[in-house]
Amino acid sequence: MSQVVSLSGARDDSWWAVVARIGRTNRVAAIFPTKGAAMADRAWREQQVRAYSGFLQRMRQPQPYYFVERMHRSELPRQWRPLPALGFLRGQFA
Repeated sequence: MSQVVSLSGARDDSWWAVVARIGRTNRVAAIFPTKGAAMADRAWREQQVRAYSGFLQRMRQPQPYYFVERMHRSELPRQWRPLPALGFLRGQFA
């Protein structure tokens, strides 16, 4: 479900971001040029979390909450990398 988003040649310096939240920590999981693509990715990520919900409860891991928001290029962290849907299980959330 992940794809490369070309940012060169963009007319606007903003895009749609799928953001993961655990507690008070937010992390940009993915970016997309359209809101529809971001909403589809958010739905896919939520489905992945639901599929592993029993495991998360047994391991006492908090489940991430995903939402979509408009984001400008200046708001994206300098060393940002896409977050796998279950990346928080491998310590990639922080």
